[in-house]
Amino acid sequence: MIAYAVAAVFLLLFGAGVLRDRRRFGNAVYLGLAVTFFGLGLLARLDDAPRGIAVTVTVVLLLALALGPVALAALLCANGVKMVRKEGRRPANLLSLLAGLGIFGVIGLMAAAVVTHSTVLGIVVGTLVMVLAYVSFLFLCFVGYAFLYGRMRIRRDADYVVVLGSGLIGGRRVPPLLASRLDRGREVYGTLAERREVDRTPLLITSGGQGPDEELPESHAMADYLVERGFPADRIVREDRSRTTEENMLFSKALMEAERPGSECVIVTNNFHAFRAALLARKAGVNGQVVGSPTAAYFWPSATIREFVAVFLEYKAVNLGICGGLVLMGFLAWAVS
Repeated sequence: MIAYAVAAVFLLLFGAGVLRDRRRFGNAVYLGLAVTFFGLGLLARLDDAPRGIAVTVTVVLLLALALGPVALAALLCANGVKMVRKEGRRPANLLSLLAGLGIFGVIGLMAAAVVTHSTVLGIVVGTLVMVLAYVSFLFLCFVGYAFLYGRMRIRRDADYVVVLGSGLIGGRRVPPLLASRLDRGREVYGTLAERREVDRTPLLITSGGQGPDEELPESHAMADYLVERGFPADRIVREDRSRTTEENMLFSKALMEAERPGSECVIVTNNFHAFRAALLARKAGVNGQVVGSPTAAYFWPSATIREFVAVFLEYKAVNLGICGGLVLMGFLAWAVS
């Protein structure tokens, strides 16, 4: 019963956090803790369940613990190879492959610790597993809440739609990834325009500056893409200074405040990027909801890992402090062994 009570407390904190501001990573952690303690409560009551159910659940859990990491590592490696073939060998495209190889490496260390009966290696593996457990918990919180956030209803009273840039092909062409954002932005704009008065129709901001390998600012190529497909040119505002997502938010906010002070917006990016963009929008003081556009399935694992790493480092004081504490515990265990 204690586990259920703790789960209920975290669930209340989650609900209060969502009502206060949906764009908080704390909401994801509260939800993860609520689910975790609820699961522990169910496991504690497993002895009271009919024998057949108890045995089945136990077997499934053991198989998941034994085979789950191996299957996950294999899938990540396969995805990593596909990413390299389709997107090239840039560091960001290697993340799923590196994650898969890392899991195999930990499994190998665990096997070596068991075979050699090495106390030191056992402590190293135990410490590593604790750190990975903490990071994995946060990752699951991130993915779970990002999934929920991406399915929240779009606000109907926004004055702006802000489409974030993502780079150009050949220095001037809109790539498929960015095209999906622009197409989604058009859909959102249409939804908002249907519900607004004629003199308060929304504006669409294309946000993206010019990179060193680009012939024109991303925002200009994005605007051209929309106009070529029938979007009204007089409803587009070009934000052509930003080079990062943070600058996307800050410079777009300046344009919105100059034209319509206190306005609200809907920000459009790809689905894997939506939750982190929402965190950055909140940090920048942008009054906006973030929605995602579809992304190719093979692209999602590496992109999601990259987004999580960025969020993890955004709170590096807490996260690295906890990881450092776990390492210190391992060192103390080695010192007294």
